[in-house]
Amino acid sequence: MKRFWTEVTVTPGNGIALDGKPVRTPGRAPLEVPTAALAEAIAEEWRRVGEEVDPRTMQLTGLANAAIDRIAPDPEAFAAGLGAYGETDLLYYRAESPNELIERQEAAWDPLLDWARTRYDVHFEPARGVMHHPQPPATTLRLHEAVAALDPFRLAGMTPVVTVSGSLVAALALLEGGTDAESVWRAAHIDEDWQTEQWGEDELAGQVRATRRADFDAGMRFLSLL
Repeated sequence: MKRFWTEVTVTPGNGIALDGKPVRTPGRAPLEVPTAALAEAIAEEWRRVGEEVDPRTMQLTGLANAAIDRIAPDPEAFAAGLGAYGETDLLYYRAESPNELIERQEAAWDPLLDWARTRYDVHFEPARGVMHHPQPPATTLRLHEAVAALDPFRLAGMTPVVTVSGSLVAALALLEGGTDAESVWRAAHIDEDWQTEQWGEDELAGQVRATRRADFDAGMRFLSLL
């Protein structure tokens, strides 16, 4: 789609208007968000559009569209899918060797599990290797409940954070102020960084990582504006 508008404004209902006409989601619902700060950030994405619209550069708009069109009609079902990450969380599966990698994982991952133990009164059972190791049913249930309590917009913002990091526990800690974004990013890439140190960096892998980082940052910014 080519750019057809001149002026982008925020409406009184935290919606976006192009030359006075309201923007709608792909599902034809009004593109209206919970806060003026998020609406202004989305409006700025539309202002930065060049001659043609590139959705890849409008990640906040995309997350808002997802919240309205995909999540809001059935938030319980969406939350259940996101909550499933709590059953196979990255933080549960530890390396069997070498010791230096094991120590790095413990230093970055154990504090996140400790935070969740205190916050949700749950128990975790980390395992060595990559074979599935079930967690206590009460633990997975409590993590599911934490996700189900989120509104559609927070569910939308959490999605790239969870999927990129591979950790629901870390994403919940971020959302509730139990850690910071850089700590989670580093924790999520300990294994990858270890492999890079041993074998060198692959150019294609670097490009994929940059894309993941952009998605992760968009999710974090979206959540910070709610």
